[in-house]
Amino acid sequence: MKEIRNIIALYDQLREQSTPSALATVVSVEGSSYRRIGARLLVGADGRYTGGISGGCLEGDALRRAQRAIHQDQPSKRIYDTLDGDDREIGIGLGCNGRIEVLFIPLDYADPDNQAEILRARTDTRVPRILVQTVTAPPGEALTGRLREIPAESVELPHGRSTVVDYTDDAGRTWQRLYERLRPELHLIVVGDNYDILPLATTVRYLGWRCSVIGTRRKFTAELSATVERLYDYSQAASLPIDDYTAVACMSHDFHRDKEMVQVFLPQSPRYLGLLGPRKRTRKMDAELLEESNVRLLAYPHLYSPIGLDIGAETPEEISVAVVTEIISVFRDRSGTLLRDREGTIHAR
Repeated sequence: MKEIRNIIALYDQLREQSTPSALATVVSVEGSSYRRIGARLLVGADGRYTGGISGGCLEGDALRRAQRAIHQDQPSKRIYDTLDGDDREIGIGLGCNGRIEVLFIPLDYADPDNQAEILRARTDTRVPRILVQTVTAPPGEALTGRLREIPAESVELPHGRSTVVDYTDDAGRTWQRLYERLRPELHLIVVGDNYDILPLATTVRYLGWRCSVIGTRRKFTAELSATVERLYDYSQAASLPIDDYTAVACMSHDFHRDKEMVQVFLPQSPRYLGLLGPRKRTRKMDAELLEESNVRLLAYPHLYSPIGLDIGAETPEEISVAVVTEIISVFRDRSGTLLRDREGTIHAR
């Protein structure tokens, strides 16, 4: 979602200055690729751009093709194919042995339903959205560049991933449609007000997640206030909503405060509930909660304590990396192990 927000910000600048623009979107991937389906690059006629469709190897050619789409005022598609390891054909060092299809769509600022506006309307979503567009038309038919939302229950995506599906019309002609799953941005609720909260909040902001912090108001610094979305006093914790894309990290260094917050958030079943501190601390909290409220903390399947991946983190900055990488692994259903030890492809296909 961060990339989409950056695209919308540049789109608004270009529109304000009446500078034509085009949106490049990865619509199909075969083999290896740095970016996946749905990666986007916004290009202005003056050369300004934001986003990315590769690790940098395609962007130069994509900038030229986006500007050509602007000049011709019609969608076009480019296939970058180095599955055989030979990239002389396209004259660039793709270097990842993949086949990538990129769709270039000129944006009409007068159209309230252009692709940028469709994306803008969904930046604050808290549930997954399914967007669809035609990416391959039969001979004699032109691509329209239309992007629209369909009900999530109307299509079944393999493993919940974006995918391209063939469609045969009544005349027997074959079209291809891209069904894209747009995920909400993660919301991290951090409990604590000590000096180690700011590095975590800074990392989260860089990732483009939402971040709320709960603590003692008089301890909040101006720098923390400028970094997070919102600050809450402990007494306001129950007012924070929990959804399927919310993670909670209790890092107050205060046993009783963390215990209090666990009692607030555990009944809401967050997909990630992390507790800073050693296992014996969590076992003690579990024993007290069981005795006082008949709550089994250690039985909660989404409890992560000690918090963070095992990377040997020592400093607050390193701990923030350990925490956010664990949260990413949880929400992407990955183990967090070394990629060199992973069998098969990095991304599911």
